[in-house]
Amino acid sequence: MLDRLETIRTETLAALDGVTSSEALRALYNQTVGKRGEITTILRSIGSLDPAERPAVGKRANEVRQELEAAFAEREELIKSRELAQSLEEGALDVTLPGRPIVMGRLHPATQTLRQIYAIWADMGFQVYRSRDVEEDEVNFTLLNIPPYHPARDMWDTFHTTEEGVILRTHTSPGQIHAMREYAPEPIRVILPGMCYRFEQISARSEIQFHQVEGLAIGRNIRMTDLKGTMAEFARRLYGPERQVRYRASHFPFTEPSMEVDVECALCDGEGCPVCKYTGWLEIGGAGMVHPVVLKNGGYDPKVFSGFAFGIGPERITMQMHAIQDIRNFWANDLRFLEQF
Repeated sequence: MLDRLETIRTETLAALDGVTSSEALRALYNQTVGKRGEITTILRSIGSLDPAERPAVGKRANEVRQELEAAFAEREELIKSRELAQSLEEGALDVTLPGRPIVMGRLHPATQTLRQIYAIWADMGFQVYRSRDVEEDEVNFTLLNIPPYHPARDMWDTFHTTEEGVILRTHTSPGQIHAMREYAPEPIRVILPGMCYRFEQISARSEIQFHQVEGLAIGRNIRMTDLKGTMAEFARRLYGPERQVRYRASHFPFTEPSMEVDVECALCDGEGCPVCKYTGWLEIGGAGMVHPVVLKNGGYDPKVFSGFAFGIGPERITMQMHAIQDIRNFWANDLRFLEQF
C-alpha cells in the first residue's frame, strides 16, 4: 500500500505539470484527492489492513494528500492567472468604436394629443382645472341633473367602490361642479382633463378607461353662438383652418340645448373612408348650454349667468388623425405600436 501511495504521488505531480485548464485540473483532483479519489479510497480502507500496517499507511496517506492538495492549489492559481490574461487579451475593447445609441423614451400618443389640446385651449383663454377620479355619486350624477332612477343613468356603466355612494367617475363633468363652487360668482373658462371609467365590454371601439377633456365657460350673456364659434375655432386649429364643422342636435341631461360636433374627415377630405364610415364626417365631442339646474347647483344664479360646456375624447381624436382601428392599442403597451409616435 505504501508503494501505491508513492506511485500516486509521483504520477499526480508529473501530471500536474501538463495541466493547462481548470476543467482538466478539476478532473485530476477528483481522480486523486477528491471524495472518490484514490487517496480517499485508501484512507477509508485502512481498517481492513493488518493492524501493524495501519499507522504507517495512515500517516503516509495523509502526508501525500496534504502535499497534493497544496500542489493543486498552487497550480490552480497559476491556471486562473493565465486564463484571466487570455480573457483580457481576447476580449479587449476597441475604444475607437462608436458607442451604441441610447434608446430615447417617447410620449404616449394619447399624451401627445392631450398636450396639443391643452395648448389650443390655453391659447383661447382656458385654464386647466384638475378634478378627482374617485367621486361621490351625488356630484357625478345628481348635481348634474341626473337624480337617482333617472333613465339617463343607463348611459353610464358605473364602477362602484365598497363605500356607499363613492364611485369611479364616469365622465369629467362632475369637475364642473367643483370648478363652479370654487370660482362662483366670478366668470370662468376652464378645461377639465382626466381619466374616466366605465364598466363596458372591451372591444376595438370601447375601453373601461379613457381620457376625456371637459370644457366649461360661464359668464353673463353667453349664447349658443359663442359655443358654436368656439368649437369651430378649436376644430380648425386642431385639424386645419380649411376644415368644415357641423352640429347635430342631441341630448345630455346637464346641457340644454345640446349638440354633437362633427368635423370634416381629415383623412379623406370629406370624400368618405373606413375611418369616417364613408360619411365624410368625424364626431369629435358633445356640447351644449349648461342646464339652469346645474348652474344653480354650482353656485350661479341662472337668471344672471349662462354658460356652455363640451366634452371631447383625446383617444378618439388620435384614432381619427392616425387611422388607428383599435382603441385597445393605447393601453396594451406594445412597443411596436408606441414607437410609431
